[in-house]
Amino acid sequence: MISLTRTTTAIHPRAPDFETPHFKTALSRFATGVAVITAFASDNAKCDAQGSHFVGMTISSFNSVSLSPPLILWSLGLHSSNLPALRASTHYVVNVLAADQLTLCQRFASGKGDRFAQTDYSLGQVGLPILKGALAWFECHNRSRYEEGDHVIFVGEVERCGFSENKPPLIYQTSRFGTTAPFELAA
Repeated sequence: MISLTRTTTAIHPRAPDFETPHFKTALSRFATGVAVITAFASDNAKCDAQGSHFVGMTISSFNSVSLSPPLILWSLGLHSSNLPALRASTHYVVNVLAADQLTLCQRFASGKGDRFAQTDYSLGQVGLPILKGALAWFECHNRSRYEEGDHVIFVGEVERCGFSENKPPLIYQTSRFGTTAPFELAA
């Protein structure tokens, strides 16, 4: 029998050998989908103008975590005006945008005016907006939050979800929006 022993020593991360703009440019090479988070506005949170009781924001940090239990994650900057509402919310909806929803993406990214006033949506089972025409949507319980670096990572437990058939996704890469086209594989 061969015995393997492992020496445990403290391993510390090395300081980055790059500047922040270089890091951001490298990250921008990764194409991501685009989503809009919808939630209730808390009493202490800045909500959409004209007294809307919802908050909504565009994100590109959505990811799956687990099938059992069904978990997703996304992140939000510590300086976001929407952070107090999301920390206080018991639920939120992740609306994954389709390629034909660029205007909607820009509306929720702007942070100006009542973004819900000209947005077509229905209310899910917990009373939050599910955007019409979304490629997919996930109604989530706000399971946990982790502060890491300059962001908060939100882990949501999916309670309900839905999707559209045969719609191309809205994609964000290198500070530009686009979509995908499938490869035709040779037989």
